[in-house]
Amino acid sequence: MKNKISNLFHILVQILEYLIATLTIVVLLFLLGLEIYKMFTLSGYFDSTGTYLQNILTIIIGLEFVRMLINLTPANLLEVLIVAISRQIIINHDNPLVNISCVLCIAGLFAIRRFLISEKDLKHELSGDDIEDDISADIIEAEKMY
Repeated sequence: MKNKISNLFHILVQILEYLIATLTIVVLLFLLGLEIYKMFTLSGYFDSTGTYLQNILTIIIGLEFVRMLINLTPANLLEVLIVAISRQIIINHDNPLVNISCVLCIAGLFAIRRFLISEKDLKHELSGDDIEDDISADIIEAEKMY
């Protein structure tokens, strides 16, 4: 009985993660459309490339976040952190010490990915079949419960 309830909660949490991912994608698509609209309608939009880069890189980080929600693996988490820190370097390059610390953080994240994440996990992530496998496994588990 306890195992069935645990499986049910696992499935409900996964459904909520997919729902949040779907809502995030809808918002990100809206923001991307708004950004494209601004490009063609505002005269002087490209005078400030910093605003453009900030908005586009924020959308990219959001998409990486959605990918992490759908398929939560250590490698995906590290990729989201790498993209977010890279955005920090690109947008806010005021202080050289902050830039050096960000570069060292990215190097550390790459080292973690290289030495602490197994090759099997990386190959599994790159194949793209894991999402369908997770959904199929959840459906099979739900059918076993009833």
